[in-house]
Amino acid sequence: MMGLIFDNIYEVVRQIPVGEVASYGQIATILEAPRSARVVGWAMQQAPDDVPAHRVLKKDGSLNEHLVFNHLYSQKELLKEEGVQFEENGRVKMKEHSWMGPLV
Repeated sequence: MMGLIFDNIYEVVRQIPVGEVASYGQIATILEAPRSARVVGWAMQQAPDDVPAHRVLKKDGSLNEHLVFNHLYSQKELLKEEGVQFEENGRVKMKEHSWMGPLV
């Protein structure tokens, strides 16, 4: 059951373009499960390499500094490489980089 749910989450996250980000809650809402942001977080911790899990973060733009992707890169490093800008407090500039969601 959880694998199927994770597959749906991964399908949505794969649609987030380079240079844009989405929140855990936003992904959950897109999947019509608005109270499942934690499940999205669990899925991102186990995401396969073809899922841009680094583009999913907290709704206030803050990052999980403990996440490492491909055993090498921090979330912030990967987002910076994609042109994502940050506030002085280290949070992503959400107004500039928030993904508007999948095209229907």
